[in-house]
Amino acid sequence: MFLMIAVIAVITPKTYAQISIDVSIRANVAPPALPVYVQPACPTDGYMWVPGYWAYDNDSEDYYWVPGVWVAPPSPGLLWTPAYWGYDGGVYGFHAGYWGPHVGFYGGINYGFGYGGVGFGGGVWAGNSFRYNTAVVNVDRTVVHNTYIDRTVVVNVNNHNSFNGPGGVEAKPRPEELAAMREQHVQPTSAQISHEHTASQDKSQFAKANHGKPAAAAMNKVGGSRFTPGGAKAAPRAKNGAPNNNANNAGRNKPDNANADVNKNNAGSPNKAPDKAPAANADKPTRNNTAARTNNPPANRKNNAQRPQQQQRQQQHRTPNQKPANKPEKKQE
Repeated sequence: MFLMIAVIAVITPKTYAQISIDVSIRANVAPPALPVYVQPACPTDGYMWVPGYWAYDNDSEDYYWVPGVWVAPPSPGLLWTPAYWGYDGGVYGFHAGYWGPHVGFYGGINYGFGYGGVGFGGGVWAGNSFRYNTAVVNVDRTVVHNTYIDRTVVVNVNNHNSFNGPGGVEAKPRPEELAAMREQHVQPTSAQISHEHTASQDKSQFAKANHGKPAAAAMNKVGGSRFTPGGAKAAPRAKNGAPNNNANNAGRNKPDNANADVNKNNAGSPNKAPDKAPAANADKPTRNNTAARTNNPPANRKNNAQRPQQQQRQQQHRTPNQKPANKPEKKQE
């Protein structure tokens, strides 16, 4: 019953863009244009490319970029239908991506790397093995050998529209995409969900901070290396979500000896980082500890340790007529 309702909604002119999975998030403003970026090489044979997209955070009322990434499919034979934004009824609705035996409608958006707006030209399944079309995808040939070249799938469209509807891509689903919608779908994997969540915690990925040009545009795998739009390795994400670069972490990234005074002053501070290994601080005594060693050097400690034994030997060799000198007698003199 649900599928039939969805098909009728597709035929209705007002809602033709609202297809695939239910709209999960709505926004009053359009997402930024898609950034142009270089695709990192596929790191593992069998991984599939999931193009980057703009997600939306209701609390911040802002879009954030989820980097394109290579991921393992749930099982062989499945292809990825990308997420997309569709305009309808005065709002922009987010349609989540999904796995299935065929690629469905994704708004006609040209994500590149085989996702030219219709279907997928980046490769095909041959049994349980995936063959990569190196005309549109980048693979590491030292680990991926099952490749071919088909340039007929290359789409030379220079627009970077990120949504379907007026002002964006006004595409309608094709019959084969409608058929793919009726097939059984598999939801994004846990790795994909974690990947999106990580992007949502990185403030530098938000449009208000990067003005539509995220520093981390793509990744070679979930939790792997981050890459800039130009294909260079980006700085790793810091624990607080900010980009981990020298400008933002000048004080934290100094060598230990450069921060010696800071560490001494903050030795009892509750904000001191608790994750320093004890060995790293073993040779960094505070001034108080240094003073303690000065007042009681190793030589003195050695003499003090032997003093009771020496006194005992002296008492054993005293004659009855010998009286040990003591401090009270000295005071009386």
